[in-house]
This record gives sequence, C-alpha cells and structure tokens, in this order.
Amino acid sequence: MTVIKEDAVEWTGGCQCGAVRYQLLTPPEHACLCHCRMCQKASGQPFMAFATVRREDLRWTRGSPSTFVSSNIAERDFCSACGTPLTYHRIESGSIAVTIGSLDVPEAVRPIEQFGAESQLSWIAGLGALPGKASRISTVISIQLSATGRHARGTIRPERLLGRALSGIPNA
Repeated sequence: MTVIKEDAVEWTGGCQCGAVRYQLLTPPEHACLCHCRMCQKASGQPFMAFATVRREDLRWTRGSPSTFVSSNIAERDFCSACGTPLTYHRIESGSIAVTIGSLDVPEAVRPIEQFGAESQLSWIAGLGALPGKASRISTVISIQLSATGRHARGTIRPERLLGRALSGIPNA
C-alpha cells in the first residue's frame, strides 16, 4: 500500500508557473517510480515519480494542460507555458497518475514500487551516498520564516514571502 500522510488535508498541485492547477478528490491509490526510456525522455530526468487516482477524481481548477500522445497507449499532460510534466495516462485505463513533484505537498506520498527497471541508470543506486546541499531558494525561505517567527507546513510559494526579490537569485 502507498504510504500517505494522514495529515494532508487537501490534495492539490500544479505547474511551476501557476497557470495550471489541479485537485485530487481522493488520496492517491498507488505511487511509483518509472525508469522507462519514455519517462526519461518526457521529463529529461533519470526517472519520474507518479501518484495514481481514478480519472474522475482529478479536477483541473485553473487553466487547462496541453496533452502529448507519447505512444499508441499513453498520453501525458503538461503546462504549455512552463513545461512542467503533470500527468501520465494509459488511454485504455480508468486511472491517471499525477507527477509527485507537481503536488503541493509531495512528501505526503511515498512510492512503493518501481517500473522500467531495465532502463534504470546504473548510478541511481548510489544517489543516497552523494553529499547534499540545500538549494539557495530553500535557505532564503528558511531565513525569511525564522526572521518572522512564522512556521510553515507544506509548500511555501516563494513569491509570497519574498516578492520579486527572488528574480536576482541564481537558480531560483
């Protein structure tokens, strides 16, 4: 069974630029990683992470995604403004998978299995051993929250905290 945090109140998500937003009417039924070449190409990444719901339990609340028919069995929704991958849908299936990274609280869902293992890159197994550094944007948000004495839960929209000051930060 997929590990889902019980304290997640609302299952919402969207693209990076905010043009496309969605709501899941139920918690995800399943979560996985996919290493297949199609997912690697669609994301430009070594794998994709998905959380699945019944198709009727996904509601677009702002904007409409564009759709790319990636094969004769699947289509993928994405934001045409910023390019964020949003969903994967097997055409014959009654379910749809949202990208876990597009959820407002991606930590609320934990993948329980992996697909496309034949295409998994050899260095994936060693990722946990790599040194980790906080991104500059996370550091700035943390400092801002500390300075105000406020505590945050879930995803913080940086533009709300720092306004246009973020435009001068590299890699923000």
